[in-house]
Amino acid sequence: MNIPKDQLKSYFLSLQESIVSKMESLDGKSFRRDAWDRPEGGGGISRLIEEGNLLERAGANFSHVMGDKLPPSATAHRPELAGRKWEAMGVSLVFHPRNPYVPTVHMNVRCFVAEKAGEEPVWWFGGGMDLTPYYGYEEDAVHFHKTCKDALDPYGADWHPRFKKWCDEYFFLKHRNEPRGVGGIFFDDLNSADFETCFKLTQSVGNNFLTAYVPIFERRKDLPYGERERDFQAYRRGRYVEFNLVFDRGTLFGLQSGGRTESILMSMPPIVKWRYDWKPEAGTPEAKLYTDYLVAKDWVKNS
Repeated sequence: MNIPKDQLKSYFLSLQESIVSKMESLDGKSFRRDAWDRPEGGGGISRLIEEGNLLERAGANFSHVMGDKLPPSATAHRPELAGRKWEAMGVSLVFHPRNPYVPTVHMNVRCFVAEKAGEEPVWWFGGGMDLTPYYGYEEDAVHFHKTCKDALDPYGADWHPRFKKWCDEYFFLKHRNEPRGVGGIFFDDLNSADFETCFKLTQSVGNNFLTAYVPIFERRKDLPYGERERDFQAYRRGRYVEFNLVFDRGTLFGLQSGGRTESILMSMPPIVKWRYDWKPEAGTPEAKLYTDYLVAKDWVKNS
């Protein structure tokens, strides 16, 4: 089969633009546009805002990279792909709002293709989105998870339970024995249906990101906060850094494949704190995050 790479690229670029445009209208400041080339092949467009009115640091990256040899992070699970030429393209974003009552959010949609002369191309899609609050609100978690479910349900009732469980297991800091946040959906190696169906499912995830996040953003962005909340936000952001640098497959793939470091690490929060053996005081809003939100839960069913 011929992979419609132009169609893929057109979609990912339009998705990046629509998300950036909406977030610019909410923040009031413009995202920087940084187009770049990758010496080994391909390139991308990074869109970034730092010290915005509402977004302390936010990045939305489009990349379309290629090469003759797959990095170890890709062939570890698929040794049969060694020696194939490859292409990967997609959109990846992380938004770190300044207000501690607004959650950090991550979304990624991507397609990977490995080709060899005389053989059928190997392809798969991946992606998802997850929410990382610092102060939990049940209605926010329910809304986010329900939107994820609505994005997947047209393609089969079994997708959301699978991808939610996958997200809970993937965005988990094993060395801390705790989830990164309240989860969402995550999937990789999606090729069990035909290409068109898998592409449409992936598009539905990307197209529903703003529906999932913007109402939460708008609901919390003007809540008053003080130094206590900012301090806790900085402490919890440390977990985000730990996950991205230790476990995240996308970060590892990007670095191992010679990707652009500035774009790969744009997901890092701007202000972070670590403390030795710190624990929140019982009965505080900070403690409630751990007891009520950093737990695996079926938010849609329990709502």
